[in-house]
Amino acid sequence: MHSTRLHHAVSTLLVAGLLAGCTTSTGNRSGATGFGSSRSSSAQYISALQGGIVSRSGVTIGDSDRSRALEAEYRALEAAPGGQPVAWTGRGVSGQVVAAAPYQVGSQNCRQYTHTVVSDGREAKARGAACRNTNGTWTPLS
Repeated sequence: MHSTRLHHAVSTLLVAGLLAGCTTSTGNRSGATGFGSSRSSSAQYISALQGGIVSRSGVTIGDSDRSRALEAEYRALEAAPGGQPVAWTGRGVSGQVVAAAPYQVGSQNCRQYTHTVVSDGREAKARGAACRNTNGTWTPLS
């Protein structure tokens, strides 16, 4: 249990530190806080993902597992080095998100990413891309 709390604290600090250094094209600070810093801010980040690419995987998962999957998508997009998996585990379902190196579209940072979901011994993959908004949220590209 201690290890889980420590990992969460380190993850939160890492994301908060990365967000603090982000600027918009006008040079203003984004004003975003770390993903895990409050319930309302995490809901904002999850909502902005519009169901994420996990919803395209074809795997039906419950709300709490979907939240874990979307949090993993956000963490991969926001803070993970290109190619490093961000894993999550739910009830009878698990997955991992791997984001590629960031690239620019206009003034926005964007990343392609893959979400692999394992349920009932079957693996499903979804691929997509998302761009970071000035408020720190990510919006998937269609």
